[in-house]
Amino acid sequence: MAEQRQRALSTSGEALYEILALEKGATCEEIKKSYRKLALKYHPDKNPDNPEAAEKFKEINNAHATLTDLSKRNIYDKYGSVGLYVAEQFGEENVNTYFMLSSWWAKGLFVVCGLLTGCYLCGCLCCCFNCCCGKCKPRAPEGEEQQFCVSPEDLEEQIKNDMERDGETPIVLQPTNATEKTQLIGESHRSYS
Repeated sequence: MAEQRQRALSTSGEALYEILALEKGATCEEIKKSYRKLALKYHPDKNPDNPEAAEKFKEINNAHATLTDLSKRNIYDKYGSVGLYVAEQFGEENVNTYFMLSSWWAKGLFVVCGLLTGCYLCGCLCCCFNCCCGKCKPRAPEGEEQQFCVSPEDLEEQIKNDMERDGETPIVLQPTNATEKTQLIGESHRSYS
């Protein structure tokens, strides 16, 4: 019953070394040597009637694959199989960030910031009171004109009305027969020699 309650993912980072019958911190040569010895012993071709040997062989291959990859081995040594799971989910480069943000002090900082600002979105209440409600919006000093925004549609309509009132109409078409020649297109014969 104690084995059933054991966590599937550990943080100690020792189980893969135990599968290969090694101590944590073994060298690459020791890992290779132990892998070869155990792979020959539990290979399915040498044990065709033993399904337990096939399972053990899969475990040995998995341990070898993890411990020979330097980045996975560093993650496993530092965070255990939980670190490998996080690396699989979020990427190997984000493992340290994940564990830093899930530490007790990061959670405490999150709670303190939420209590100090009154919300958890970094002052969204201040933004709401300044922009949406306008109750806390700063007032313009006396004597200065207040600026206001005009939508682009209203601005276009205002320009059109002003031009019609002045008697001018905007040019909207290009001339159809242009006789202008540029220096790039000359009438002389081109030679490429």
